[in-house]
Amino acid sequence: MGTLSNGKTILVTGGSRGIGAATARLAATQGYNVALSFVSNEAAALAVAADVKAAGRQALAMRADSSDPGELAQLFTAIDQAFGRLDVLVNNAGIIARQARLEELDFERMQRIFAVNVIGPILCAQQAARRMSHRYGGQGGVVINVSSASARLGSPNEYIDYAASKGALETFTAGFAKEVAREGIRVNCVRPGHIYTDMHASGGEPGRVDRVKDTIPMGRGGQPEEVARAILWLASAEASFITGTFLDVTGGK
Repeated sequence: MGTLSNGKTILVTGGSRGIGAATARLAATQGYNVALSFVSNEAAALAVAADVKAAGRQALAMRADSSDPGELAQLFTAIDQAFGRLDVLVNNAGIIARQARLEELDFERMQRIFAVNVIGPILCAQQAARRMSHRYGGQGGVVINVSSASARLGSPNEYIDYAASKGALETFTAGFAKEVAREGIRVNCVRPGHIYTDMHASGGEPGRVDRVKDTIPMGRGGQPEEVARAILWLASAEASFITGTFLDVTGGK
């Protein structure tokens, strides 16, 4: 099942559901030991960890709010202790809020979305760089940021604050990729389009993908596994000369 990664370790933030869970499961079949963080649904996270172990790999599921520097430090220390290495970071954790126009967005919502969707990935990347970079004696590694097609489209009338946070994540991807390109770290970004995940319920419309699927050139929504395959390809040696790149997984939209 894919290229065996010889005991490499991958961290998937927000790994209890959706794209994160699919990525964790697929990574295990490709030979990775898997660490995953979650915020609320421990049972779901433990179920993913059980699947990783069933695939014959080691798993660590840990509660950590990616916008909390203290909790993140504990997460990375736990990874050091459990696996002794970190090869791939997938910055997948992200939140959305109910669909609304700009005038209706409150300050606390904006702060929380930017804390989780922008500052969180930057904090995680900072921790990862200290472990992966040749500058610190690391063996190199890969960071994959999970953005959204909304960074290009803007999500008017729905959640422009979320779209703006993903735009910030993409600018960070571009800068960080250049900063560590000679230190053995590749940094890339995946842009999922309309994917069948639980996130749409958080936006107040669980059936959103079915509503908009006719606007997608391929005429359907995507599955989390389809995004996971793109993430793990970018993380693999097959993408060895690719950094600072954005890969749309959108069905053509």
